Amino acid sequence: MPMAKSIADALDGDLDVLLVKKLGAPGNPEMAIGAVDESGGVYLVPHLSHLGISSSYIEDEIREALGVLQFRRRVYTPRRRPIDPSGRVVIVVDDGCATGATLAAALRCVRTKNPSKLVAAVAVASFDALQVIRRQADEVVCLAAPEPFVAVGRFFDDFSPVSDDEVRQILQQFDANAVAAAS
Repeated sequence: MPMAKSIADALDGDLDVLLVKKLGAPGNPEMAIGAVDESGGVYLVPHLSHLGISSSYIEDEIREALGVLQFRRRVYTPRRRPIDPSGRVVIVVDDGCATGATLAAALRCVRTKNPSKLVAAVAVASFDALQVIRRQADEVVCLAAPEPFVAVGRFFDDFSPVSDDEVRQILQQFDANAVAAAS
């Protein structure tokens, strides 16, 4: 969200949040086997069938993720609906992509809402993740794609999680600015 805020500020654009949650592998929740968006759209990594993960495990992960996403939507934007991306240039921002699953899920979700152009902006990504997201976006902007790629956090001085309060504050600031500009 802080990266998206910087981009929206620089472009004098609108800012919203698109909620997507990683589906973690059994015993290794940081390894993405896919992702789910807040509307229930699911993206699963192409090599999932080779991992031997049961469909009941995946269904449980999806159900849990949707609960988290519904909670976050109520917390982040309690007084308004998400901005409609139809007919607009939409930039979906991610700090980094190891597998590309969460960004691919986000891009697929936005694509169903008919933006005029869909851009993926990511600070750092693996080569494989870039191949995944290039299939989903009209344009991809990636600052670094180092090889070997180990983990997203290795490319940041501070990779601490963004709190729900911080996300809510950023969104409230943009909402207040939009109301002030419309007056």
